[in-house]
Amino acid sequence: MDEWGKRIMRMILAKRPPLPYWAQILIPFIAIVVSLCLSSIPIIYAKGDLFKSYFYLFYGALGTRYNFLETCVKSSPLIFTGLAVAFAFRAKFWNIGAEGQLLAGAIVATWIGINVPEMPKFAALALIISAGFVAGGLWALIPALLKTKLKVDDVVSSLLLNYVMWHIMGALLFGPLQQPGSSWPRSPSISELAKYPMLLARSRFHLGIVMAVVAIAIIWFINEKTVLGYRIKSIGANLKAAGFGGIPTTSVIIKTAMISGGLAALAGVGEVCAIHYHLLMDVSPGYGYSGIIIAMLGRLHPLGVGLSAFFFSMIIVGAQTMSRMTGVPVYIADVIQGMSLLIMLVAQLFTEYKIKVISK
Repeated sequence: MDEWGKRIMRMILAKRPPLPYWAQILIPFIAIVVSLCLSSIPIIYAKGDLFKSYFYLFYGALGTRYNFLETCVKSSPLIFTGLAVAFAFRAKFWNIGAEGQLLAGAIVATWIGINVPEMPKFAALALIISAGFVAGGLWALIPALLKTKLKVDDVVSSLLLNYVMWHIMGALLFGPLQQPGSSWPRSPSISELAKYPMLLARSRFHLGIVMAVVAIAIIWFINEKTVLGYRIKSIGANLKAAGFGGIPTTSVIIKTAMISGGLAALAGVGEVCAIHYHLLMDVSPGYGYSGIIIAMLGRLHPLGVGLSAFFFSMIIVGAQTMSRMTGVPVYIADVIQGMSLLIMLVAQLFTEYKIKVISK
């Protein structure tokens, strides 16, 4: 055996030089296109006409005024949960608990909405929004304290707290919050004072959508223009180096967690105060978990999160029209979402690292 035959070849991941800014912006769009191409496989397998299916997918989301506004309505909770996850991830606080924080905001909004005393509507809404934000922040504080004080893995603790909050909600809906005379787990309707105003006629375009857009601007400002944003970025880059540099890492992680939890809770507040008008067990179809995909697809940037959330709401709303018109199962929306995440993760890996072959 010659000298080359005796050598052992192995592959490692080596750090790649930073990509140009235009390439970083282009990657999520490539991930979306590739995921749509791959999603054609299950559409064809379901005996659907590919062109017709994709036509109705996008027409159902954008084709009419009503469809477009419904897509905006669906994007609101996705923006909040996407921002919540993205904001936390920038500080390497792995908040997988946006679903539980959303439910915390929904529970508090329901309780106040049912019992709110007579007061001006704007004051009632301000009270409910503030209380919901605080509730989500306090629920996110638990895994943050476990992480910073006891070194408990934040992925596990935040994820498990989702189920804790879901069972708390169930106990309340079968107990003190259950509608009198009903055997179903749902609350009484909230007061008119607690309902978000509808901003456009003949639609469900509500105040929460405007709040979501404002939240994008606020989180961008925090990330780019404030001391807290700089500290979050430093901790995300290197926790130990940030601590040696004088940054109070524990305090910053706790603040990040509470803001993140509050953002997720606003999604729950909006679902109660603008969509359902009461609390029920399936108040969220998994918006908190979708927020993880949206944050990654948006590369943790607030504007990217907003665009990703709108794309996901297009898929969710449009899939219903596509299913009615072509017979393709509506669950194709979940397939597209899952593929988008996987492709984005692979793309993100190879934008930061390259495969290098070495021999010994």
